[in-house]
Amino acid sequence: MPPHFSALSVSALSAAVVLAFGAAGSPAATPAAPATTAATASPAAAPAAQLVNPAGLGKLLAERRGKVVVLNLWATWCVPCLREIPDLVALEQEFAARGVTLVGLGMDDPGALTEQVEPFRRKNFPAFRTWVRSEPDMDALVSVVDPAWNEILPTTYLIGRDGKVAKKIQGKRTLEQFRELILEVL
Repeated sequence: MPPHFSALSVSALSAAVVLAFGAAGSPAATPAAPATTAATASPAAAPAAQLVNPAGLGKLLAERRGKVVVLNLWATWCVPCLREIPDLVALEQEFAARGVTLVGLGMDDPGALTEQVEPFRRKNFPAFRTWVRSEPDMDALVSVVDPAWNEILPTTYLIGRDGKVAKKIQGKRTLEQFRELILEVL
């Protein structure tokens, strides 16, 4: 997040994004609508977001070896990120029986976890399991999977059952596009 933004301005921006999506009238593009859908479609809300460092991310991914991991880099201030999260949650539910799991990695400032990121996630995407970077340097965390990451959000990595990155997807994708890409990795 640009350093000149304050927590208040980011919170106001996040609220404006949610309101703007709601006014757009497109269910696929509204973070407010999927919260209800995800809450009713998902048997339980995801655990609260936690901070993670590079070693912790490595451990998290190692624990999921044998599954196809959809690792999504997002932020509360990233409009395209917020539009694709409901689709990713839906895909995880659709492909869970085939070993697909979703891991969110929040790129918001680490100090924003309890005041901003977790309340925002809980309200808009309660089924979205996510961690937030614990260090100011985003690259240090993402280099666990991609040393050449260029700080574009959203970025999604499809990590094969062998623990290696099978696909790097930068920019927002549709539900159908993600479905096709996941099927290629399965």
